[in-house]
Amino acid sequence: MARLLELDRLRIAFRTEHEEAVAVDEVSFAMRRGETIALVGESGCGKSVTSLSIMGLLGANGVVTHGEIRFDGSVITSFGETEMRRLRGKEIAMIFQEPMTSLNPVMKIGEQIGECLRLHRKCSRKEAKPIAVELLKKVGIARAEAVAKDYPHSLSGGMRQRVMIAMAMAGNPKLLIADEPTTALDVTIQAQILQLMKQMQKDSGMAILLVTHDLGVVAEMADRVIVMYAGQVVEEADVFTLFRDPRHPYTQGLIQAVPAVDGAGRKRAQPIPGTVPSLRDMPEGCRFHPRCQSAHDRCRLESPSLQRIGGHHSVRCWAAHSSSLAPEELPGSGPVMNL
Repeated sequence: MARLLELDRLRIAFRTEHEEAVAVDEVSFAMRRGETIALVGESGCGKSVTSLSIMGLLGANGVVTHGEIRFDGSVITSFGETEMRRLRGKEIAMIFQEPMTSLNPVMKIGEQIGECLRLHRKCSRKEAKPIAVELLKKVGIARAEAVAKDYPHSLSGGMRQRVMIAMAMAGNPKLLIADEPTTALDVTIQAQILQLMKQMQKDSGMAILLVTHDLGVVAEMADRVIVMYAGQVVEEADVFTLFRDPRHPYTQGLIQAVPAVDGAGRKRAQPIPGTVPSLRDMPEGCRFHPRCQSAHDRCRLESPSLQRIGGHHSVRCWAAHSSSLAPEELPGSGPVMNL
């Protein structure tokens, strides 16, 4: 199947008057139409910056210093703001963790969806009204006509996230980027939102790039997983391989940090010691070595490259061939994993 999105050795830096901090370093991956890829890692690992670069939303200080992003055959890193505006919403849509930061608090819900429809489908204001209501119904809002007349503050968090999905679907995008779309929601609503995204994907054939730190969400949604640490991809595999045979110590740490919920007497959750390094103070050698219990001298001196270790499984680790987890150490099946 043809590739929809390709990131080729992408390097992103944030510049100030006196310095440059690299947030994403040589990141490469590709995704096919209809595929779901999860970008996984702690806060500060570069996940959100990578996703924002695809939308051309890095801000005034963010810049792609190396590599390129290709979408549907076009090199979009060379696009100007006018070209990116044509792409955003219609071809690539994005939903965020907190809808209240994205929704206009002084515009009614129907008007906001209608604005998207007028922009991307070239509808008139009159034509947009019934389509907006229909979109609200499609995302599971029962009182769609009434909700269309409401303001964002009068809706619950789950309802606002459904509105954001309706707005994202208004342009019939080929790619949906979802940045921590369920983090602020309780597990029941979280499960409903994930199920809704899967159904919308099935109906439209869109691809989903899911940015998250929640491995339960990854297990439920993803076809492939890309694990990022300190701006680099440290492991990439299909979702079954990643949970069955994680090879990078960071991936293993993320999985071991998932709390046990099945009461079967498995090992207690083990947090990863330390914190993600500052962009201004990256360690020499492997960037994970200060937190890695298996680090040796080579890890502290030489930076490993991302190497394929079999099939479509790639790892950035000197000890990748000997690092693995026993099956009983994989995360349990919580409410989100068993919808």
